[in-house]
Amino acid sequence: MLYKESASKLLEEKVKPSEILEAFLRRKEELEPKIRAYVTDIYEKAYDSAKALDSQTPKGKLFGIPIAIKDNINIEGYTTTCSSKMLQNYVSVYDATVIRKLKQEGAIIVGKTNMDEFAMGSSTEYSAFFQTKNPWNLDFVPGGSSGGSAASVGANMVPLALGSDTGGSIRQPASFCGVIGLKPTYGRVSRYGLVAFASSLDQIGPFGRYTKDVALLLEVISGHDPKDSTSANVEVPAFSKNLKPRTELKVGIPKEFMSYKIDKEVEESFKNFVKFLEDNKATVKEISLPHIEYAIPVYYIIAPAEASSNLARFDGVRYGYRTKDFKDIFELYAKTRDEGFGPEVKRRIMLGTYVLSSGYYEAYYGKALAVKNLIKKEFLDALKDVDVIISPTSPTPPFRFGEKLNDPISMYLSDIFTVSVNLAELPAISIPSGFTKNGLPIGVQIIGRAFDEQTLLDLSYAWELNYPHYDYISNV
Repeated sequence: MLYKESASKLLEEKVKPSEILEAFLRRKEELEPKIRAYVTDIYEKAYDSAKALDSQTPKGKLFGIPIAIKDNINIEGYTTTCSSKMLQNYVSVYDATVIRKLKQEGAIIVGKTNMDEFAMGSSTEYSAFFQTKNPWNLDFVPGGSSGGSAASVGANMVPLALGSDTGGSIRQPASFCGVIGLKPTYGRVSRYGLVAFASSLDQIGPFGRYTKDVALLLEVISGHDPKDSTSANVEVPAFSKNLKPRTELKVGIPKEFMSYKIDKEVEESFKNFVKFLEDNKATVKEISLPHIEYAIPVYYIIAPAEASSNLARFDGVRYGYRTKDFKDIFELYAKTRDEGFGPEVKRRIMLGTYVLSSGYYEAYYGKALAVKNLIKKEFLDALKDVDVIISPTSPTPPFRFGEKLNDPISMYLSDIFTVSVNLAELPAISIPSGFTKNGLPIGVQIIGRAFDEQTLLDLSYAWELNYPHYDYISNV
């Protein structure tokens, strides 16, 4: 049962790439018809690539390791749909920087995963194609927007996956699917080749079941990229080699976070994690982030504003969907966008266009940027006194399909603990912390200093040795 092993162990034991892929392929054939994590399945071509690697001398940090890619990251020669009718037939003409790096290190890409349309959502219910199911219970959502990536790892159909995180879209589905999901520091990973949602907040990051695997994947995709002007020119540590269990840390818990309405089982799981820290020589104390209460409204001004600008390019002229019946260029624009975009994307475009419109820019977008800077400063000041900040990843366990679909505010509040981290441009990781009595996963979030992903990984590793969550296998 190779699919149960960590990628790092498979590399150490030098298992043939084709044997690795066969194990995950069998798992995928069993579960994918139920879960539906993939928009584009390329296992067949991946198997040919794996067979070709069998006869080669192993080289590269991810030699022969299968990996799934969220469908807003470009891979040359394959569709990049963003799970939208607008890009349903768009075939990418280039590789994103992270894809180029994966190929250089010998990784084998097995498919493009389902997501909320243009990464706008928290449940993967906003995909234009189909719903991805939670691998622990098919009646529940996998989270979003990177629901397909999280579900593919949570179901053991693949050992590693990439997602993107604009306000929690890696961490929240990681929590819901019982896996590890890391949002790197803004600028740590190149965004070149990622279809933009909100450019000042987007970041690509890894999913995995084992901390060492996540560390290794982060190591591979990180680094300065001249093709991305926001890419940071900072050294990339050997995250996987430097990995060691660490708990003797100063840990902060924001009192504002704990004042929100939190599900009782989530709160109990979080308290169990805090007790683990205290029992292992961590110093845990309450801290205050007074402006954190404005994180959700600030996020839902900044993100839609940037989305309305970024998505203006999808108009039926150069690429993507084009309406068939129009009288002039104005009708072409209007009908293409009306037919090509789903309801949540339209809602955010309209909101973003409004806050950027003449007479409202300073009143809304300008003020939101000012509060964003205040939130960032509060986090930076707090992290001078503590090494990490912790919270539940989500205030609730996974919810049922349709439960929040007609209540956008309730859906937005699923990310109440995660959006502030994107506003502060900091790294954060979600790690599995337990299960509800009904067998649904729960996660804990650890927030760190800028470019200090190593501390997050070290603490994740320490917890993993105490709570080996990878031993639990979903069998829906």
